[in-house]
Amino acid sequence: MDPYLHRVQYYETDRMGISHHSNYIRWMEEARIYYLSQIGWSFHKLEEEGIFSPVTAVACQYKRPTTFADEVAIVVRIDKFSGVRLVISYEMTNAATGEVVCVGTTEHVFLTKDAKPLRLKKEFPGFYEALCHWTELDSSQI
Repeated sequence: MDPYLHRVQYYETDRMGISHHSNYIRWMEEARIYYLSQIGWSFHKLEEEGIFSPVTAVACQYKRPTTFADEVAIVVRIDKFSGVRLVISYEMTNAATGEVVCVGTTEHVFLTKDAKPLRLKKEFPGFYEALCHWTELDSSQI
């Protein structure tokens, strides 16, 4: 799957001219939304179906700075999927140099709009199978 590409905007930089650290978390979300759309499950579709997936944990390690107009390529990989919990990893590189600028993970659960746990395998087997399929593919590429 192609990486998600994000061009650093001027407003995302700080007084030192580098991307503010909080933006990397936003870029992870952008890449996650792109990834889910690529596997056939856009956020719009998930919400229409009544599937909500809040972030329960996030981790980020900054390796190199990015600056205005840098293009950041973000590779998304499903690390773990238990049917209840999903762990996604992100590797961000400077598209021009190939240098890793940041790595991170997010953890998610699946809930109804009323914040009740979902059993994806039983209630949304299509989405469950899509996540299982991509977890297997991603794991085999590690």
